[in-house]
Amino acid sequence: MTKIRWGILGAANIARTRVLPAMALAPSVELTAVASRTLSTATEWCAEFGIERPYGSYEELLADPDIDAVYLPLPNQLHALWSIRAMEAGKHVLCEKPLCLTTAEIDRVREVRDRTGRHIEEAYVYRNHPQWSVVEDVLADGTIGEVRSAHLTMAMQFLDPNDIRNSPELGGGSLYDMGGYVISACRMIFGREPDRVIAAVDRDPDTGVDRLSTAILDYGGAHAAITVSIRSGPAGRGSHQLLSVLGSTGWLRLDYPLAHAKATECHLLIGDATSYGAVPSSTITFEPVNQYTLQAERFSRFLLGEPVRTWPIEDALSTLHIIGALIRSAEAGSWVRLDDVAADLSGAGDDSAQQLEHGDRVVAARDIDSTQGIQVLAGTEGTVAEDRGSKLVVFFEEEPKMINVDEADLRASAD
Repeated sequence: MTKIRWGILGAANIARTRVLPAMALAPSVELTAVASRTLSTATEWCAEFGIERPYGSYEELLADPDIDAVYLPLPNQLHALWSIRAMEAGKHVLCEKPLCLTTAEIDRVREVRDRTGRHIEEAYVYRNHPQWSVVEDVLADGTIGEVRSAHLTMAMQFLDPNDIRNSPELGGGSLYDMGGYVISACRMIFGREPDRVIAAVDRDPDTGVDRLSTAILDYGGAHAAITVSIRSGPAGRGSHQLLSVLGSTGWLRLDYPLAHAKATECHLLIGDATSYGAVPSSTITFEPVNQYTLQAERFSRFLLGEPVRTWPIEDALSTLHIIGALIRSAEAGSWVRLDDVAADLSGAGDDSAQQLEHGDRVVAARDIDSTQGIQVLAGTEGTVAEDRGSKLVVFFEEEPKMINVDEADLRASAD
């Protein structure tokens, strides 16, 4: 086998606009199938990208014996569920971040991974950019001395009230959406997890999500300062990003360190012991590359047995612990030690995941008005993601709707 045969599990916008066009350019990738809850959508995508097999359900794609791996861009609440189902069906999984929203979900994903022997990764695409290999070399060879601190910022305005980033019930907010990026980058820089954290959080008065979060991560003799925001910076195609590292004898700075919305030239600026101010001693320029192409190619080459780098999903567990500690710190107004964070951050999340396992397909028996003011038409199939007492979270064609129970008229889907 010289190529990995891929299926796309879900018709999310990121798949259509960024990932699918990029995967088509990867030499070791063969795009074989697309699955959507609506066959017409899958058929349209297949025609657009020259893919052979459209499927009108995720189950059909997972049952296809010719699919080796799946890319999973579904809403956050469905990542763990369908990652598990894909591995149970014998498929390798590249899942969009965040892989899971609770530690209990990660435990289930790890158990299935170990039992099935399938490979699964969380798709932090920035790690595939060649600038990060150079950064790691610079930090390792002592050019700037010992790492003493790092400053990371990521921000973009997400103003659509129906965007899942604006729903706390669906894992929205700055920390869950962007915090994972900067925490992951801190892990690349320091090579370990922090001992304790302290955070300040500003919440949106209407939605309740953290619209601005700033924190200090204490690594014991070294610090990281991070700021993430879904209500600041640009409102266009890409986020504002900045990363700087202070060493004992120098510094470095990246001007586009994380996810690239568009393939863009970027730079690593290095200040050694002879530098002054913010003027670099040297600058390394990186030509535009498509991170999504590099990610698909690297993942495929790993499955083909080549010695390429991979990242364990255990990183996702550490990230969840850090985010949980940051939220707890903001509420308490004090430092929180990572060792003191409860192993299970899920709360009601366990129940929702269990509910998903027990027949999650439903159909609207009549027209329903959701609490977000979006009408769900009778006959529309969906996935019950969460039972929150007076409300249900239901995904209709990959889009989450919050529905009052007293308005709901849902029936089990025929399949």
